[in-house]
Amino acid sequence: MKFADFICTDAIRCTLASEDKESVIRELVEALVKAGKVSADEHENVVKAIMDREELGSTGIGRGVAVPHTKHASVERLVGTVGISADGVDFDSLDGEKVQLLFLLVSPPDRPGDHLRALENISRQLRDEMFCKFLKQAKSNEDISQLLAEADNNQFVS
Repeated sequence: MKFADFICTDAIRCTLASEDKESVIRELVEALVKAGKVSADEHENVVKAIMDREELGSTGIGRGVAVPHTKHASVERLVGTVGISADGVDFDSLDGEKVQLLFLLVSPPDRPGDHLRALENISRQLRDEMFCKFLKQAKSNEDISQLLAEADNNQFVS
């Protein structure tokens, strides 16, 4: 699975305004709503589902990265977005560091394979220091889209 299979480029946010975990999740879900990938009526339910998932254990996986995600019946296919916080957000990460890179995923409950493949792709790509460094330095949504396309073409992971 590639980023192009699930990342909604219209929902990418290169400059997140939010300063805490719930607000940043809310901002990214709102981006998916504005892009037409999540119903406006389901906005709060999706945010709550992601926050419920966070209560099980932080999706802040370390090195400034978090992958908040949930399964939700309101989506027909896996959708995701990327957000960057210049100052970082406290995400209760495993390493205690603030999060700058966020990959948010929402998938239908009946497609667990897609959900796992997307998480696997994200974690594989994020192991590459150069990819993370370039993402954190991205100045526009187009920069992020380009980096994701390069990652899809195996230009980072060796």
